Amino acid sequence: MQTCIYLDNNATTRVDPEVVEAMLPYLSEYYGNPSSMHSFGGQVGKVVKQARQQVAALIGADDSEIIFTSCGTEGDNAAIRAALQAQPDKRHIVTTQVEHPAVLNVCKQLETQGYTVTYLSVNRQGQIDLDELAASMTGNTALVTIMYANNETGVVFPIEQIGLRVKEYGAIFHVDAVQAVGKIPLNMKTSTVDLLTLSGHKLHAPKGIGALYVRRGVRFRPLLVGGHQERGRRAGTENVPGIVALGKAAEIELAHLAATTNKQKQLRDRLEKTLLETIPNCEVNGDVFDGKLRKNRLPNTTNIGFKYIEGEAILLSLNQFGICASSGSACTSGSLEPSHVLRSMGLPYTTLHGSIRFSLSRYTTDAEVDTVLAVMPGIIERLRALSPFNNDQADWLQGREETLAHR
Repeated sequence: MQTCIYLDNNATTRVDPEVVEAMLPYLSEYYGNPSSMHSFGGQVGKVVKQARQQVAALIGADDSEIIFTSCGTEGDNAAIRAALQAQPDKRHIVTTQVEHPAVLNVCKQLETQGYTVTYLSVNRQGQIDLDELAASMTGNTALVTIMYANNETGVVFPIEQIGLRVKEYGAIFHVDAVQAVGKIPLNMKTSTVDLLTLSGHKLHAPKGIGALYVRRGVRFRPLLVGGHQERGRRAGTENVPGIVALGKAAEIELAHLAATTNKQKQLRDRLEKTLLETIPNCEVNGDVFDGKLRKNRLPNTTNIGFKYIEGEAILLSLNQFGICASSGSACTSGSLEPSHVLRSMGLPYTTLHGSIRFSLSRYTTDAEVDTVLAVMPGIIERLRALSPFNNDQADWLQGREETLAHR
């Protein structure tokens, strides 16, 4: 595809050219092992240390609290299992129904190993009820693991309020911040978060590199056991090119965070507002109250439900114009089931299947948004003309969905 309007940045991002330039020497000229005693490896060890400081600065942490990982999934797995191993007498976990599979599927597996898991519900706006959280906590609760921002809707959870409740019960608080890091300001020095996961390919670094923040004083047993790397907290020879790339990406994101956030929000709001005004029977999914959009969302993300049509048909039509979007998490795209996030929000069947996520980056331009706005009304009109469903059948469709859900 020669031309591409890429609006699927919550799935992955373009690697920044400066990041590529920074990592290239460590794929060729400086190939030493950073754990080696000789100076050839020692010079590589110095850049790993620098990258650790760069990542720490982005999230307001100390560099000694950063462990490099391969991805967000590894970080989530390592954090969850370390938290449970640190409290072997406690057998209860609290999470939400809308977590990423890297958290949900670990929790489901742990249920088969004797752990009890509470899956907090979300309301129509995609937010949890803090009272439900408090009611679920007991002295047996070892871990609360809740994402910072939802990857499908962009809804941001009240993490610090959640953390205060968690601390009342002495549980460990893990946050999957893969979608939040580089998009909103974070400061672990003043936070209630104990463990925090981030991933490089969500912030213009390559795939295959991530990091896990572990607050000083939190007991941590490694998921990967072997050598002494990462101060004994994550075995395996360091992915130096990836680590250098993540450090450089973190440095760039921190330097441009305010400007990038403002630009993305303006573009997102214009895209969202115009689509709602020009296309009938569509609505924003997530953090909407009395028809008004609130601020508890990532600045780059909008999830819009187009009634009475299939999201896959919309995506295929957009693809013909070189426009990339998604209907949910890339990690569940192989499933024909509707999004578990949107299902948990209680969306009607007529909206559930026609919901599309647009996620922007600092590379997104006004011209690209103009193109989307130009083609979307025609796409939706054409697909609705072909659809066998209409508003008169909405009650029947909803009843069918509820019947299937209870089987």
